[in-house]
Amino acid sequence: MNDEEIQVLPIVFPGQVEHPSDVYRRAWELLEQRAPKEALEILEPAIEAEPGANSLLMLRAWAYFTRVQLQKAEADLRELVERDPTDVWARHTLGRALERQSRQQDALPHLRMAAVMSGDPEHEVAVLRVERRLAEAGITSYDDLT
Repeated sequence: MNDEEIQVLPIVFPGQVEHPSDVYRRAWELLEQRAPKEALEILEPAIEAEPGANSLLMLRAWAYFTRVQLQKAEADLRELVERDPTDVWARHTLGRALERQSRQQDALPHLRMAAVMSGDPEHEVAVLRVERRLAEAGITSYDDLT
């Protein structure tokens, strides 16, 4: 016999709510497999049952962002930033969602904050990219952006 393990997913009946940690794990795997629609299908009932679960809200924001449902992603990301202003991922992704909606002025403060908090060169590149776009649009005073 083969020593390989066979992974069996739990059976979930209609109307049955899974434990949030199980939903989180399955949704994460689906998002890694680039299946955001399927991730949303299992996240929605879990978030309804556990509205305060930041981890589930983060995954839903990621799924919306991946599906380019940017306004929905923005709403979830704003909620995450409001709940935890130090959440670098949420703040950076909120900036990216705003940037992708061509809302550079709204995006810049979030991208700057994420870059300062993380020191991540990719976050710094996002700041420079948005600043360049604003300069190209004739907006040169970034200090007034809040």
